Amino acid sequence: EREGLMVVKRDGRREEFSKDKLLSGLKKACQKRPISPKAIEDVMEKIVAAINEKYDSEVPGSFVGERVMAELRKLDDVAYVRFASVYRRFQEATDFVHEVKKLEDK
Repeated sequence: EREGLMVVKRDGRREEFSKDKLLSGLKKACQKRPISPKAIEDVMEKIVAAINEKYDSEVPGSFVGERVMAELRKLDDVAYVRFASVYRRFQEATDFVHEVKKLEDK
């Protein structure tokens, strides 16, 4: 794991990037879904590679969140919606319904 890479949060706070935290978020989204631990690991590695490719010392939290959503969307619709609902903090039920409709249109 790379030392000292910082994630810049929405509110401007910074915290050290943690693969463990990323993995735990992915596992939570994928709970009780037919997804192997290996598939979850692979997604984590893809996201870490994308971060390392693009950023040196600081990565916007939004970049990490968007990458997670992009990867989960390819992996499992339920895991994607779970993560997106937390990440985007759906203010309204209509936002949630809108996301589900977008998935159905796929």
